[in-house]
Amino acid sequence: MIVDLMVRPLLAAALLVAPATPAPPTHAVHTAGRVVADGAVLRYSWPGVYLEGRFRGTGVGIVLDDADNDYDVAVDGVTVATLVKPGAITHRVTGLTPGTHTVRVVKRTESPWTSGAFGGFVPVAGGTLLSAPRPRPRQIEFIGDSYTAGYGNESATRDCAGDEVHRTTNADRSFGALAARELGADYQLNAFSGRGMVRNYNGGEPGTSYRTYYERALLAVDGDVWQRPRTWRPQLVVVGLGINDFSTAINPGEPWTPESRAEAYRVAYHGFLDTLRARYGERTIIVVSSTDGAPGFPEAAARVVAERTDRVRLWHYPGTGLDYGGCHWHPSLADHALIATRLESFVDTLPLRW
Repeated sequence: MIVDLMVRPLLAAALLVAPATPAPPTHAVHTAGRVVADGAVLRYSWPGVYLEGRFRGTGVGIVLDDADNDYDVAVDGVTVATLVKPGAITHRVTGLTPGTHTVRVVKRTESPWTSGAFGGFVPVAGGTLLSAPRPRPRQIEFIGDSYTAGYGNESATRDCAGDEVHRTTNADRSFGALAARELGADYQLNAFSGRGMVRNYNGGEPGTSYRTYYERALLAVDGDVWQRPRTWRPQLVVVGLGINDFSTAINPGEPWTPESRAEAYRVAYHGFLDTLRARYGERTIIVVSSTDGAPGFPEAAARVVAERTDRVRLWHYPGTGLDYGGCHWHPSLADHALIATRLESFVDTLPLRW
């Protein structure tokens, strides 16, 4: 059954309601995202998860089961369709020039309350699936909040209702995704809007923080732990957490003073960096990022970095030149492009071995 299905095709394409039976998706699919194999499908929650394949022929089918998230489909680097809350479908792209092609499916949206399912690529009209694209030797992990997720970045207005935020969020055009692709890197966008290092936006959901969810592959599953493959060892990790800790005033009843919040943030950040260092080793460079708009955040992030001696670097990107035209004064598409350029320039200064 298709639930609230919308498709905006850019090339000839067709939708079939009944999914075809694909080969196990891991056989011909490349992804760097946090996915969980569940029988014949891959499940996932984090925004920006992408799945790449190769095929020979004039078309390809994409098997999905997801009534909550939006996806972009690209063939040979050109976006050919946006699938909005597709439900259980096989989306077929047809009418391509005969030959060898690449296909990429990317989850645009956040879905901490549910997971999507990918059932694999299927050949069309006598075509053939080929082996998966090779993993890229460069790897970057992005850790952050709504800025990292691309929250409402496609919106034409700052005033957005909940569903408008979802429909106008495009993680694939967030600064991290843009920079990683420009740098030729595989990447993860482990971003969760509204979460901070110790305090969530406006003190919401007390007792939880971004750190509650970081280890998970499926965000809605309490206690879930992503089984990291040995192949995922990023040379660069970019952490952007602090906007939600500091951007709103402390409410009555919260267990913080400005001073205790800053100290808790410092202690928790060091613990989180220690976890990343133990996981990825001494050669991985960890970047602590900060930006304007949350009083006390840049200073707190800088203090953490100043106290480290283990290849942890500070990257502060200012708000100058940004229009914050996305939903609820978040960075717009133009802003994300500018931030990505600034990040690429910063990465060029790092002693990376890739």
